[in-house]
Amino acid sequence: MKGTHTGERPYQCSFCDKRFALSGTLVRHERLHTGITPYHCSDCGKTFAQQWTLTTHMRTHTGEKPYSCTQCDKSFMSALQIHMRIHSGEKPYQCSLCGKQFTQKGQLKGHQKVHTGEKPFSCPDCGKSFAHSGAMNRHRLTHTGERPYHCSVCDRSFNQSGRLREHEKIHFGEKFDCPECEKSFTRASSLKNHFRLHTGERPQNDQTNIYYKHYFGKKKVLENC
Repeated sequence: MKGTHTGERPYQCSFCDKRFALSGTLVRHERLHTGITPYHCSDCGKTFAQQWTLTTHMRTHTGEKPYSCTQCDKSFMSALQIHMRIHSGEKPYQCSLCGKQFTQKGQLKGHQKVHTGEKPFSCPDCGKSFAHSGAMNRHRLTHTGERPYHCSVCDRSFNQSGRLREHEKIHFGEKFDCPECEKSFTRASSLKNHFRLHTGERPQNDQTNIYYKHYFGKKKVLENC
């Protein structure tokens, strides 16, 4: 009642300027600053700051997926609401600087660093900075040589999950079809580069530039014949 109807937020975080309507919410929030994680997983020993994150984590051990999508046959351990936005097209988070919209708040926060130039995550091995922790972690694999993502069909492994997904399409026959011609590709990036042949859009990298110069140069010769 206090927070919903009156808007009153009497409890202020002692580490940042956030305020809360309930003392319990403040306690949970301050654990983000202090690093206190009182909830322990009995299976793997991981610790968590909040009970609900432990409950969600436990499903990785049990395999439980209690939330089912009513539009498709997928089920989830959590965050069904975010998945449903794929079907509805809802993008409730909008950038105030460029107007670009996102389905998740975290995506918006990451995008805003494009405007600010903020790169708070530094590689401890070489000092290179990144806007996102995930990008830094992927970069660090170039130092260690680690390839944690293994193909379920063959013995190849990769340092990025996206590269593994693209590779496995070779085995499972998944294709990206060009809407303008009959060609199909195993990689979305290959389709994107190919589609520029139809649109005339300038390529974005040197390798594609060479390909385009060859293609359009050959096309110009044929047109002059």
